[in-house]
Amino acid sequence: MSPPGGKEGGRRRRRVAMADGNADWMGSLPAALRSYPLSNLAIPGSHDSFSYWVDEKSPVGPDQATAIKRLAKISLVKKIMKKWSVTQNLTFKEQLEGGIRYFDLRVSSKPGEIGQEIYFIHGLFGIKVWDGLMEINTFLEQHPKEVVFLDFNHFYAMDDSHHFFLINRIRSAFGSKLCSVECVEYVTLQYMWEKEHQLLQFLETTLEERSRYGTFHVSQAILTPRVKTIARHLIRGLKNTLVHRNLPMILNWVKAQKPGVMGVNIITSDFVELVDFAATVIALNDLLLEEDGSSSKS
Repeated sequence: MSPPGGKEGGRRRRRVAMADGNADWMGSLPAALRSYPLSNLAIPGSHDSFSYWVDEKSPVGPDQATAIKRLAKISLVKKIMKKWSVTQNLTFKEQLEGGIRYFDLRVSSKPGEIGQEIYFIHGLFGIKVWDGLMEINTFLEQHPKEVVFLDFNHFYAMDDSHHFFLINRIRSAFGSKLCSVECVEYVTLQYMWEKEHQLLQFLETTLEERSRYGTFHVSQAILTPRVKTIARHLIRGLKNTLVHRNLPMILNWVKAQKPGVMGVNIITSDFVELVDFAATVIALNDLLLEEDGSSSKS
């Protein structure tokens, strides 16, 4: 099931638009940064990237405890779950146009459904993975110098046949845009452009491994509520309880970071459009230019 079109207008009116001009930020980077490993650049990402729409009418996902599944038989419980499951307002297309280049993806089959169809999931089921991949591919077709990271990091109710189905879906959606290079230190924007690749597999590492092997690394500038917090603010939801009041602090933390070998790489956030999150992360790359300028003078 796809998100209903009727509610789209209202959702758009309530949204604070992301800064214009970020749709082609990678292609617009100064020449000096095009030869930098992508693992050394500052790249904005979103947390639970697909959760802009979840289906209240679907079964509770297999990522939830048995007690929650029982409670969810009460319709009000699913409405409350939605308020705490949604961590983004923007679709994949809107996030990409706003500068987001890393997607945090959790996927699941739907129990009781025939076939191998895979859906995004965060407590409740979201859109089909295939629909999301096609939306991302359309953006890449229109912006050939942009590079996107897809991080499939949680799998639920999936056997081998589901995994093969998912892999084939990814290959079908992106084809030659997929980058298969394993030595991440060699992957630069220039390399990706020459090979006409636009998609990177993400490998999760610790900071120590990152400094040793030059791998990609994600810093999560997110707010994970405790059970006690959810219980006290059931109806208000994640955004109204934690996000609005803490976003300025998160943005200040981002501004204090520095990219590079020992610095930040991918930084993720909830509700990426509520502040100038993407633009702030992208601007950190100017520090690399300053560093280059200083070293060339000495």
